[in-house]
Amino acid sequence: MKRPLRCGLLLGALIGPAALAQPMQSPWWEDYAVRDRYLCRSQGVVVVERNEAQASLIQGRYRSTLFREASDQPGIRYSGDGLRLILLGDELTVEQLPQRILCLRTDQV
Repeated sequence: MKRPLRCGLLLGALIGPAALAQPMQSPWWEDYAVRDRYLCRSQGVVVVERNEAQASLIQGRYRSTLFREASDQPGIRYSGDGLRLILLGDELTVEQLPQRILCLRTDQV
């Protein structure tokens, strides 16, 4: 049996249209330079806001803040509280082991 991700990614249903119309935004002082939208097959749409030091993973009203990870492996990595984001080209991998969710960038928000 798979356990749900704490960030709200495994809610059991796709996000409703109202949640997609007005995604949550991070406070201005966090100064995220990049904001991308990703489509995760069974989870709907998530938004990743990021800068060089940290990232926010947003799905509907759920938001998790993660911090940049130094790594020799490919991609840009952020982690925190048992959750890891791996950005590699147009792909986002969300990990909370043993689960991995692959998402594809749809466009910039």
